Amino acid sequence: MLSVIRVHLPSEVPIVGCELTPYVLLRRPDNTATTDDVPESSPLDGHFLKYRWYRVQSDKKVAICSVHPSKEATLQCLGCIKTKVPVTKSYHCSTKCFTDAWQHHRVLHERAAAEGNGEEEELLRLNSSGSVSSILSTVSSLTNGSSSSVYPSQKTGAGGETLVEVGRSKTYTPMADDVGHVLKFECVVVNAETKQNVGHSCTILTSPVDSNGRPMSMGSFTLLSYNILADAYASSEIYSYCPTWALSWTYRRQNLLREIVKYHADIVCLQEVQNDHFDEFFAPELDKHGYQAIFKRKTNEVFVGNTSTIDGCATFYRRDRFSHVKNTRYVLVEFNKAAQSLTEALIPVPQKKIALNRLVKDNVALIVVLEAKFGNQAADIPGKRQLLCVANTHVNISHELKDVKLWQVRSHIIEGTGKIAASADIPMLVCGDFNTVPASAPHSLLALGKVDPMHPDLMVDPLGILRPHTKLTHQLPLVSAYSSFARMGGSLTAEQQRRRMDPASNEPLFTNCTRDFIGTLDYIFYTADTLTVESLLELLDEESLRKDTALPSPEWSSDHIALLAEFRCMPKTRR
Repeated sequence: MLSVIRVHLPSEVPIVGCELTPYVLLRRPDNTATTDDVPESSPLDGHFLKYRWYRVQSDKKVAICSVHPSKEATLQCLGCIKTKVPVTKSYHCSTKCFTDAWQHHRVLHERAAAEGNGEEEELLRLNSSGSVSSILSTVSSLTNGSSSSVYPSQKTGAGGETLVEVGRSKTYTPMADDVGHVLKFECVVVNAETKQNVGHSCTILTSPVDSNGRPMSMGSFTLLSYNILADAYASSEIYSYCPTWALSWTYRRQNLLREIVKYHADIVCLQEVQNDHFDEFFAPELDKHGYQAIFKRKTNEVFVGNTSTIDGCATFYRRDRFSHVKNTRYVLVEFNKAAQSLTEALIPVPQKKIALNRLVKDNVALIVVLEAKFGNQAADIPGKRQLLCVANTHVNISHELKDVKLWQVRSHIIEGTGKIAASADIPMLVCGDFNTVPASAPHSLLALGKVDPMHPDLMVDPLGILRPHTKLTHQLPLVSAYSSFARMGGSLTAEQQRRRMDPASNEPLFTNCTRDFIGTLDYIFYTADTLTVESLLELLDEESLRKDTALPSPEWSSDHIALLAEFRCMPKTRR
């Protein structure tokens, strides 16, 4: 008989306007598993699936498990209460959940002790206890010093909550009325003839719905850079540790969209966006959230396969925050055209074929000039427009082609933005997946404005395209946005983030985390004479990611992490 094995939601936080598509794994009558839908119009062996979506409205507040956000909490850590750890971190859905998370959870206690809240001795006793049961309590027995309960009611139908039905299909798009409420998804097998439910229904709870609105200080703006992992590269052979269902594009696209929209960035720079996915999914879906889109796909000289799956760079900007400058064209940088020009001009005839094979790699960059629609009192000059140049790129991945990486960065990204900077004298942002680690020659050129002539990367230059080395410089005052963590104050959050930074380079310890590699490849650079960093998206820690082996995972749908920075324009100084 048809039965439901498991139900899962790809994102912990529903966003208004972003469709929710649950993952439902079924067991067919022949005992095989499938994720195919079984609607009433096409029953399987006399059975079909019935779906319901409810908005949970209750006078009693519902607590959500801090580890499994799709489940209600049934237990709370007493150690968190005693040491004043944020209450949302204290909830767990089961004893096993708490036990499995203990090594990570106890760090919260240790950090609370470091803050000196007067509970150190008790905290150390709790942390050294051989049994976690001594610091657990059922949520219904705790009051936390409040006259009204802040713990979940039992979902018996008579626990005080009201379930308002909002949908009867497998998917649901949260509306404004859902903001602040938990949603409940219900799935049950139904007998096609009797219309009676068969067995127990499978249910799942979301976190409260987000309004898709972020408070922003006057005159600031945010930029997100994210390599989303093209479906063409997301193979089970490469990412065998990721469940097949979590690697499928139908699952990942909704999870990625929800993550991107959740950040509420004013400018979104994506890499590895497939041509067909841009046209059919990202452009129309992000348009619903107020974004205008520009896309540049890779060229196809070295591509084998369906050209619709060629990936590229996509830049989106909020129409209510920015407009594209009409009298400027966005610059579509095709590295291959420059490779062909370079080969024709400098490479001797006998080496031309070898040179083209080395230089032609299909990589692209997208450079766009935007005009801000918001004011900035610190930088405003009456009648003066606030322009911004944004470069979005994806540099070649090959570790052996160090000369090609550096040539791409110098000849196209820096020279392309440099020409605009020289002609317009406007703030610059250069971001993307540079496929180069901190302290490499491309990173040094970007972050320091020069490359040491003795840098080991310069030893790889069979075509002589990097000579003379004295020209490997630029005058743009570029600074990595995430290096700001090193200059932050002494708060607990700042200290936590500094532990996720490499002190030698002031870059994140990683932005790419797979089973075989972990390191930093992605950056956001800005011109420090015209922009200042206001805030940054917190970095993820490796320990939390390794619980699923690596990226991508059911929780995070790319092998890269997203980087986001909030900037403010400053009064211009002469360059």
